[in-house]
Amino acid sequence: MMTDAQSPADRARPVGTPPTEHLAHADAVRLYGPQYQENPTELYREMRRTHGPVVPVLLEGDVPAWLVIGYRELYHVLSNPKLFVRDSRRWNAWDRIPPDWPLMAFIAYQPSVLFTDGPEHQRHSAAISAALAAVDQFELRSQCERIADELIDSFAARGEADLMARYAHPMPVLVSAEMFGLPKTEAPDLARDVMAAMNGGDGAIEAYQRFAAAMLRLLAAKRERPGPDIPSRLLDHPAGLTDEELTHDLIITMTAGQDAMANWIGNTLRLMLTDDRFAVTLSGGRRSAGQALNEVLWEDTPGQNSLGRWATQDTHLGGRLIKAGDGIVLGLAGANADPQVRPDSSAGALGNHAHMAFAHGEHGCPHPAPEIAEIIAQTAVEVLLDRLPDVRLTVSPDELRWRPSMQMRGLTALPVTFTPAHVTG
Repeated sequence: MMTDAQSPADRARPVGTPPTEHLAHADAVRLYGPQYQENPTELYREMRRTHGPVVPVLLEGDVPAWLVIGYRELYHVLSNPKLFVRDSRRWNAWDRIPPDWPLMAFIAYQPSVLFTDGPEHQRHSAAISAALAAVDQFELRSQCERIADELIDSFAARGEADLMARYAHPMPVLVSAEMFGLPKTEAPDLARDVMAAMNGGDGAIEAYQRFAAAMLRLLAAKRERPGPDIPSRLLDHPAGLTDEELTHDLIITMTAGQDAMANWIGNTLRLMLTDDRFAVTLSGGRRSAGQALNEVLWEDTPGQNSLGRWATQDTHLGGRLIKAGDGIVLGLAGANADPQVRPDSSAGALGNHAHMAFAHGEHGCPHPAPEIAEIIAQTAVEVLLDRLPDVRLTVSPDELRWRPSMQMRGLTALPVTFTPAHVTG
């Protein structure tokens, strides 16, 4: 699925002899490894003290880039799509990227909504927005409640569960399967491949290729037998997207609606199980679920960072000289924690929706994706707390472990116990 985009990487040379134009990154921060994985909040704080709002960083393989963690600076990048474009073919570091680079699947250029700009991007975005807008949100909420109940029924009688494996991860993929018209039997494998691809590391490219093949098969099936689902609506849209464009857009739409959603659910449940402000209202979870979901988007947003912009010309940003072709990592989590816009983050985020969790500008999440995401996440949290009101962690909060992903912030497991509950069916 990446044949058109692999040519820049084919020119890659072994990482280890940095070219002179990247010597400014001698004091760069590695955006991977245990320190980043376990405590990114402290790392962002130290980055800001040492480097300011724009930080020289090294991605896996010590590939140089700039991480933007200043809120105003990130807003500037996202608001200037002609200066900071999505077309990754402009990257001046392709000579350092091996073909099997772990992040290749999400960086290599594709003719999709993610990598196009201007009118071409609008053509893709209009089709996706129309397909999502046709989702009946009342019906969606009912579907989410049913799926949540079915998942809880599968472990309710045991009195214990790993909520990431048994609930947070399967919930969005089962909902997406219905919206995409996918057979339920394909959902578990699809969820595993999306997570592996987003994690990076060994097997990421193979997982992405399996995922892409599944989307290609789905597209072919919907062309033969359309239904009331997202792929069928994309096929029917007057934008006239090609099969290649449609396949990539399906990949992006499914990815955005699955992995990030699972981590939004998991991170919210973690907050409500570990923070006394929420623990006192667990038995009436509906009163605090919305606040917890919003606070997570500020404090532990599922989409932490995204290597997603490239400078079209030399420019200055946050006191740094950004050269034409330099890669920009969107530091969504770092920007959310910027003390210039949140001087007292300990006060909570109730009512404040100016976070960067859904990005901003031309390439922000298309309408009505945020509304659909909130329905899925809030329903998942509320149903679980209603069904299992005395749910509690089986380990101390500091024993919870985070996934090794530069892009995503999510737990590897969320083990809990509760009073065994009856099965609704």
